[in-house]
Amino acid sequence: MHRLHRFSGIRKVYGARRTEGRNRRYRGARGPVFGETEKRIRKVFLVAEGLAPCVLWIDELEKIFAGSGPDSASADAGVSSRLLASFLSWMQDRKAPVFVAATCNNVTALPPELIRKGRFDELFFFDLPTQAERKQIFSIQLARRKRNPADFDVDKVAAAAKGYSGAEIDAAVQSALYAAFSEKNPLTTQFLLDALARTVPLSITRAEEIRGVARVGADTSSVSLGG
Repeated sequence: MHRLHRFSGIRKVYGARRTEGRNRRYRGARGPVFGETEKRIRKVFLVAEGLAPCVLWIDELEKIFAGSGPDSASADAGVSSRLLASFLSWMQDRKAPVFVAATCNNVTALPPELIRKGRFDELFFFDLPTQAERKQIFSIQLARRKRNPADFDVDKVAAAAKGYSGAEIDAAVQSALYAAFSEKNPLTTQFLLDALARTVPLSITRAEEIRGVARVGADTSSVSLGG
């Protein structure tokens, strides 16, 4: 079992999909009716075991279990605590070959029972993309939009995007396209630079949180996957 710990927007989905075999996607494990959430999570476990061997991928793990502390009963009628207990019991007792991969933005929000040694075999930290990786991301995003990367100063825009995540670079390219279209001009390097200048990345707006994530990541296996 692996947990992928990373900054928001680093495209952890791609990392998780590298391990996928047969898979089926479920959305919204939590239900609005009392008892429905527990019923849904049990169904997920049964389906995963029925598809085994497979990968059970849980996105943003902290949003499911963050409220499972001592005050959980007053916060959500104890739903988070019951979910955590069910999940830990299933992880401990399951016999079917189900590989569990989970992603997390804020590992400090997870309950200690879930992150202690032995729960997950490996913890990987996905860092912000390097200069070389940002160049690749820009090239990929431009090619996706039927633009030739050779027509742009990719080195320059990659340098201007230092501290940007893959998702933020994607959004900047799209914004530059809109700006060029509105002015009835072809997309150029300058449009990309202007779009980046209008964007304030999370590494700046949430700098303290990002530094905290990086400190935790320094103690784990580091993986750079920016796009």
